Formats: sequence, C-alpha cells, structure tokens
Amino acid sequence: MKEYEIKRGSTLEERIVDLKGAVEEYFGPITGAEIQEGQELYVVENPVNPIFKKVSIGAGKYPGKKDTLIVDFEELPIPEIIANGDIELAADAVSVKNEFLLKATGKDSKARRKAMKKDVE
Repeated sequence: MKEYEIKRGSTLEERIVDLKGAVEEYFGPITGAEIQEGQELYVVENPVNPIFKKVSIGAGKYPGKKDTLIVDFEELPIPEIIANGDIELAADAVSVKNEFLLKATGKDSKARRKAMKKDVE
C-alpha cells in the first residue's frame, strides 16, 4: 500500500470529482470495499488488465494533514508475466497506473518518485 500526496494548491476532490467512477473507468467494476489503516478503499477484484490481480484505491483523510491518495496494486510476478508472454499487457498496466496517478495527484512519475525519496530521508 502506498500513499501519494496531492499536488500543492489542489485537493483530491478537485482533481477527481467522482473517485469511484474514475476507479471503474481505469481499472474495472468495483466489487467491494475494505478498510486499511482506518481508511475505506474501493476494491476491484477482477481488473480489466489481467496483470493486476487486485486494485484497492481510496482517499486518505487525516486530521490536520493534507489529503492523500491510497493505492494498493497487487500485480502478477514478473517471471510469470514473462513466461506468459504478457509484456504488452504489462506495459499497458504501467501506462494505466501512471495515467490514473497523474490525474489524481497532479504529479508525474518522476515527481512522485522524488516525493517518495524525500519521505524516506
């Protein structure tokens, strides 16, 4: 599970008015919800792209803290993807994931990576 901060000057609700609809648009029909670390996440058990085993996404709301996007992408192991010859599907999965995260956070993959490094330090 990862948490991504939203770009400065905006909120998740401003960037994605209907989070549930966006999750369904990018990953497939929502099959349920789960609670992780006190936050409710939408769950897609059978994502459109078979590289994803399960996708969980929700808004992180913490008192006195900026909104975050919480995501948990369960993916097939790389050796299995290669053995099945699903390289193109894997590339599509990465694209879909990056497009969704850009839309939700306002940050591209380079900016998200930089922010994660900063959090670790």
